[in-house]
Amino acid sequence: MSYEKPEEVNLHECLELITRLSRHAGKIIKSRINEKKTIETKASSIDFVTETDQEVEKLLIEGIKQKYPHHKFIGEESFAAGIKEELTCAPTWVIDPVDGTTNFVHSYPNVCISIGLVVGCDIKLGVIYNPILDMFFRAIKGEGSFLNDEPIKVSGVKQLTDALVAVEFGSVRSEEFRNIVNHNINYLATNAHGIRSGGSAAWNLAQVARGGIDLYVEMGIHAWDMAAGYIIVREAGGTVIDPAGNDFKLMDRRILATSSIEIAEEVYSKFQQYYPEHD
Repeated sequence: MSYEKPEEVNLHECLELITRLSRHAGKIIKSRINEKKTIETKASSIDFVTETDQEVEKLLIEGIKQKYPHHKFIGEESFAAGIKEELTCAPTWVIDPVDGTTNFVHSYPNVCISIGLVVGCDIKLGVIYNPILDMFFRAIKGEGSFLNDEPIKVSGVKQLTDALVAVEFGSVRSEEFRNIVNHNINYLATNAHGIRSGGSAAWNLAQVARGGIDLYVEMGIHAWDMAAGYIIVREAGGTVIDPAGNDFKLMDRRILATSSIEIAEEVYSKFQQYYPEHD
């Protein structure tokens, strides 16, 4: 990573821009949720991309470039196409155009646009928009988190026995990964109030921020799955760390988001760990 002096950006202007672009892109997603999709596979037979993913990412990136031509981008579909950007000090937009593509393919409504802005290697702004349910989450660092303009907070739950937790099974099919996931899910399911799988990292993080979920853990996802959700959870009063108890690092592809530091400290030593290749 580069640690040069970061460029100054007006975060409120940035938020206004991506709010408008996200609303536009959301209309495209909503209009197609119940249509037959043309799909391709990426890393595995259950790692999908649709023409809508590609169209929405293009719309978002081109719209941002018109106002901020010198900003950089880390996007899911551009990454899949072989465009790999290093995270530097420059203002960088981290974009997942359709988080929950498998949900989208099956017309399941947990589908989100996720956009984070990183300045000086620090996540400053995030938007998560579910256009099917019309739920728009946003946060600017230091200014709190909001759902449809109403402030939100994490639940504050402090122990696993009182928690509703979110997990995902992931798209990796190796025996090592499956054993780790099964161990961690079994531990959580045995001790928590209940367990849910929303099919979208952005959706799970948004639910932690609004107090609907008390803990979400996943290993093997990507920066574009987490960037917006990280700042939205933090600004809602939540804790976001690495699942091994270390500081969260956006490019490490691992996240533990909780309603309190107490529940994070209770659980992380019980997890088996998976360390994927960095973004």
